Amino acid sequence: MRREGVAGMNTPIRLYMAMSLDGYIAGPDDRPGQELGAGGGRLFTWLDDRETDGPDGQVHREALSTGAVISGRRTFELAGRWKGDHHDGVPILVLTHHADADDVPPGHARFVTGVEECVRQARDAAGDRPVMVHGAGAAQALLRAGLLDEMDIQLVPVLLGDGRRLFEHLGAGPVELALVRRLDGRDVTHLRYRVLRAGDAVG
Repeated sequence: MRREGVAGMNTPIRLYMAMSLDGYIAGPDDRPGQELGAGGGRLFTWLDDRETDGPDGQVHREALSTGAVISGRRTFELAGRWKGDHHDGVPILVLTHHADADDVPPGHARFVTGVEECVRQARDAAGDRPVMVHGAGAAQALLRAGLLDEMDIQLVPVLLGDGRRLFEHLGAGPVELALVRRLDGRDVTHLRYRVLRAGDAVG
């Protein structure tokens, strides 16, 4: 099933994350050498179909056509700093509380300590392409600041039971969402939500 909604802005700040039905994006004990946590690899079996013409391939290609990446610091470090290149040499803006002057990230990555400044740099770099957001910490910071436009959730039918949750520490008040697309892949449902702003119609 596919449902399309209203087109977003030219340069949406869009989260891409695979998540279990109980809200985890990694299993317990995620660390270097076990970056997805115990059992967390189950969230990415849909990538076995990433080269196909089906929904899984479509979502994977869309993610890799983004023009910049905003990453949380923890995600960036667990990923081995992507050796400085997440995909196609696009800029990687690493949102962090503190950056040491002598810690220079590799390749196309750079540290940014302010949420608004991070979004500004990402939009400037991406041009008319979407910006990919990667990691729970970055997603939560952008949601709290009201700067996340869309969420592409790859919902996997599994209960991990423990690990790292995507939606925590969001602050007071609900965050209203509108489902603008649903794609049913192999053993995954790709859900795209638009984050509603004050004054947007709900429902």
